[in-house]
Amino acid sequence: MIFVTVGYQMAFDRLIEAVDLWAGAHPDTALFAQIGPSEFEPANMPYTEFMEPSEFKERVEGCSVLVAHAGMGSILTALQYGKPILVMPRHAARNETRNDHQIATSKQLATRPGIEVAMDESEIAKKLDHLANLERPPKISTTASPELIERLKRFVDTGR
Repeated sequence: MIFVTVGYQMAFDRLIEAVDLWAGAHPDTALFAQIGPSEFEPANMPYTEFMEPSEFKERVEGCSVLVAHAGMGSILTALQYGKPILVMPRHAARNETRNDHQIATSKQLATRPGIEVAMDESEIAKKLDHLANLERPPKISTTASPELIERLKRFVDTGR
């Protein structure tokens, strides 16, 4: 099952519309989308605007791949569960976010195992067609390492 999520803060209709169009051409592929406060209603995949954290966790655990905006929360969630993720960055010029940090994030993480990037909606279908080739990323911890915590404490206390 492919789980699509755009987060809770704002809609990301370009991503949802592109995946919904692909879903219409692939009716045998199971998908579910969390679309946020979207004005677009998918016609080819089941969806909800919002979900409780427990349902979100179940969807992530049960999916074979995530499709999401290029937010760090979505990316870290995929890595914590060892799930491949296809991300598409939001664009500030389209009023999808406040700045273009997701574009920078996408470019930086594009070569990391288990992370695939579609820079815009024109690339979504091709990337979705090749999800079976996407390798599972190594799982990451849900907590920072003791070494990182110690370094941060030292920096806060001493500035070094």
